[in-house]
Amino acid sequence: MDADGRARRFGVEEEFLVIDRRTRAAVARAQTVLDHARAELGDRVGGEITEIQVESRTTPCTTTAELTGQLLENRATLAAEAAKAGLGVVASGTPVLGTPIPSPITEGPRQDRGNATFRGLHHELDLCALHVHVELPDREQAVLVSNHLRPHLPTLVALAANSPFWCERDTGYHSWRTLMWTRWPVAGPPPYFTSAAHYDELVATLLEAGALVDDGTIFWDVRPSAHLPTLEIRATDVPITAEESAALAALVRGLVVSLLPAVDRGDPGPELRPELMRLAYWRAARDGLAGSGVDVRTGRPVPAAELARRLLETARPGLEEHGDLDLVTDWLDRLAAHGDGATRQRRAARDGRLTDVVDHLMGQTAPVPQDGKPQ
Repeated sequence: MDADGRARRFGVEEEFLVIDRRTRAAVARAQTVLDHARAELGDRVGGEITEIQVESRTTPCTTTAELTGQLLENRATLAAEAAKAGLGVVASGTPVLGTPIPSPITEGPRQDRGNATFRGLHHELDLCALHVHVELPDREQAVLVSNHLRPHLPTLVALAANSPFWCERDTGYHSWRTLMWTRWPVAGPPPYFTSAAHYDELVATLLEAGALVDDGTIFWDVRPSAHLPTLEIRATDVPITAEESAALAALVRGLVVSLLPAVDRGDPGPELRPELMRLAYWRAARDGLAGSGVDVRTGRPVPAAELARRLLETARPGLEEHGDLDLVTDWLDRLAAHGDGATRQRRAARDGRLTDVVDHLMGQTAPVPQDGKPQ
């Protein structure tokens, strides 16, 4: 709960790929989908950096049931409007079919500055993530909570791993999107910060050095939002289903709420060795929930399922506070039984046919019957 005893609000941004329903390849037709979907959803949908992606957003929610309802509505509307144009939307961290290199970047002065700054990095930007916003208007508190979140980020990456394919090949990784992001100058796990002033000082240095276009290109996996009174956690691939996105968001909110008392007690959070954080990220991206992760404090391998259990225990107070413990526990049990998104994508590739993977993703992202109307 917040300082006034109210449920702490949270919201989600989901990114999707637009695909041609005939070829199943990713295509630069995002504007076609958005032109129609905005009539139904308004500001809850928008464009992204490339013409292959669309984004949906929820309003601030107090319950996971409310959040789930908005996610389902957003996905169903996008899918229905896409289907009318012979298109589809899929929830995958990377394209399965199609070779969109260089990425078809949208046009505008900000995009021009990005192209000039990041150059070849803008050639491979067809990447889709889930961003969870947790209401936290005190920036000092938000920055210090990020220190406590850092040890758990690799486990979140593993839980939501959903990008095994890239440009029509199997990368051998569960979250190739995570590896793609590590190439950017300001991305991945955030540094350890001593205060909000420390955060602002470092951002100013990065801007002066030319590593950022503006505050919107701070791509750390945890950051105070540049325009909302929230802490934004953006470490993971977009999950395949709306229910998974909602459960992951509930887990993230529960984790933030559970960690806040330590900040309020003056605990600045653990200072982790950067090389172990990098190792843990790499292992989580490579193996997802299928093998072992890395304990970021010791560097020792630990079964990913055990790391997930530890994460759940850390988040338990916040989950219980908001009535989400059973929902998140059930989701983790389903992941253990059926595999993370990457495992399910590979399972869908019967006889190696990647078209079957796209069909699986399209059907799970937002099932739409033949008449184009959402179920």
